[in-house]
Amino acid sequence: MSLKKKYSRISICIILGVSLACASFIASNDRLFEIAKNLDIYASVFKELNKYYVDEVDPKKAMQTSVDALLKSFDPYTVFYPEDELEDFLLMTTGKYQGIGIQLSEINQKHHITFIESASPAEKAGLHIGDQLVAVNNIRMTDKTEKDPALLMKGVANSPLVLEIQRPGAQSTQTFTLTRTTVQIKNVTYYGIIQPGVGYIQLDEFNASAAKEMKSALISLKQQGMKSLILDLRNNPGGLLTQAIDICNLFLPKGSKIVETRGKIEEWNKSYEGLNASFDTETPIVVLINKNSASAAEIVAGVLQDYDRAVIIGQKSYGKGLVQVTRDLPFHTKIKITTAKYYTPSGRCIQAVEYKNGSAIIHADSINRIFLTKNGRKVVDGGGITPDQVFQKSHQSPFILSLLKQYKLYLYALSYRVKNPTISPAARFELTNSDLANFENWLAQSDYKFENSIHSQVKSLMTLTEKNPAYASLHQTLLATKANEKLALHQEIEANQAELKQLLSQEIILHYYLQLGVNQWSNLHDPVIQAGVALVQKVHTYQTILTSK
Repeated sequence: MSLKKKYSRISICIILGVSLACASFIASNDRLFEIAKNLDIYASVFKELNKYYVDEVDPKKAMQTSVDALLKSFDPYTVFYPEDELEDFLLMTTGKYQGIGIQLSEINQKHHITFIESASPAEKAGLHIGDQLVAVNNIRMTDKTEKDPALLMKGVANSPLVLEIQRPGAQSTQTFTLTRTTVQIKNVTYYGIIQPGVGYIQLDEFNASAAKEMKSALISLKQQGMKSLILDLRNNPGGLLTQAIDICNLFLPKGSKIVETRGKIEEWNKSYEGLNASFDTETPIVVLINKNSASAAEIVAGVLQDYDRAVIIGQKSYGKGLVQVTRDLPFHTKIKITTAKYYTPSGRCIQAVEYKNGSAIIHADSINRIFLTKNGRKVVDGGGITPDQVFQKSHQSPFILSLLKQYKLYLYALSYRVKNPTISPAARFELTNSDLANFENWLAQSDYKFENSIHSQVKSLMTLTEKNPAYASLHQTLLATKANEKLALHQEIEANQAELKQLLSQEIILHYYLQLGVNQWSNLHDPVIQAGVALVQKVHTYQTILTSK
């Protein structure tokens, strides 16, 4: 190659490099100009509205509406937290709040206590699930106050709170004086030996103390003779990525790759490894998941599956493979932004929905890619974690859904407790056929509203035949069918008896023994837990699942 040609090629490369740099600079400037231009337009629109709109403009409300609308064009996990909602953000990350440990629900325009934390000020003071809130610090719930009763409950730790309560079956109200405290929502809501040698842990959250609670539970179960473990992640919505990593590390050797995050900002991309010595790398584990297991729960299930460290049982999980970070904004506000996707050790991303330009595109099973676990088993990406053993739960019938929506199981449990001050211990409680018949009679006399598909069609036919003489006889037949609603109710109860007994038993137990009692009952009656117990007791079957290719 001649010297002239060589320098000519060098010149061309330099020119191309400068051109690309200039193009990039121009594109960057164009983008910055577009941002500045549209922000200026937005500010001008608001100024004009504030100056000329017929009514007063609330700047806080208007800005909140604008920001919420903006973020809706991204994904459901990118969220703005104004100053007055920071407590909700802190609750989500730390699991702590200032209060008395109850949850309220508005039922028939009255505020009821529908959940009480164990060992909370509410439980210690003697409040019951089912108590109706009449007044909070002398502010009566019947008064037209804009205050949310849940907000009235909140206050700094060690401050007093006076509640006036109407208890079901009582003639008069009762007054309770409580002291607010810092309530720590537990991640591990239950653990114990449920069969000889079989430990069980229910992990409901991934807030800042999740790994610590898990390790504490594992130590206790080991001391009680645990030889195998059922880890229940059903209905766990996830939480902090760091806690998921530390929990995986409990079961995997130090240095094991646990999860990788990849996003637009390269310097934020990171591969996370177990930083601590493991707690237990040998004990057989079954992990239970369902369609509501998401985010950090899916990381734990997916990582243990990739390393063939556990058998996963249940339903396909939710499919949230996105990572969020929190950024501080002016005036004590924050924004949580989706910055990356996470990938399990085999390389899977289990995100089920792609969010682009305000549209949600559901991942199709037909384009799932195949990955391999440590033992060479095939697993797929996209749309959640697929269990090794699918235990598909049947969809709840419209009848059951209507009972839940109208709080009929809860309301019946109130009347049940009035008539039955005590019941047998939670684990031994059984709903009898007589109890179910009483529920049917109670439901028939209540304001319960339900139409099954047949009755809906009968109703439509009645409208069509009502004014047509040619169908007079058919109309009379339809009238007789509609009149027999009591028989229809009986048929629905018969058709859904198994699920109804389970849900009604759990609701009644909750009113007497809180969540601890429900767990004790479920350990003996939940078919998914029983399937997990049966599997860990069959060592050969368990090992075969983890080694089959």
